[in-house]
Amino acid sequence: MKRIVITTAFLVCALCARAEVIGDVSTAFKLIGPNHKVIVEVFDDPKVGGVSCYLSRAKTGGVTGALGIAEDTADASVACRQVDSIRFSGPLPKQEEVFSERASIMFKHIRVVRMVDAQRNALVYLVYSDRLVDGSPKNSVTAVPVPASLKIPLR
Repeated sequence: MKRIVITTAFLVCALCARAEVIGDVSTAFKLIGPNHKVIVEVFDDPKVGGVSCYLSRAKTGGVTGALGIAEDTADASVACRQVDSIRFSGPLPKQEEVFSERASIMFKHIRVVRMVDAQRNALVYLVYSDRLVDGSPKNSVTAVPVPASLKIPLR
């Protein structure tokens, strides 16, 4: 049973995209440790070829940020764009998490979920922050229209 849980967790993580840092800007000077920043990352949708998502989010600096134990704020924004011809690796579920990254040492994550708007033939991406006990209502949404000649395959 333990092996099944570990294997399943590994597969779920493998399906989530990995982000590449494009750049960052400092928002507050910290005398000791790195400054507070807003970082911009990009990741490709793991199941939709030709779609890339740009994610901006707050990154806490200082000593706790340098040690990786700071809690980042829930401020994030997402913009997904068609960067090549759209290709589907298979049928898509109506809603699926495509990106997740830790925003604190425990229990807080920044997540991006893809939703399919079949009626308008579009892919909708939502970024939000959650925490085990109390998440944040702060969020951002973007949509990528799929050409009318290409229907989104649904599961």
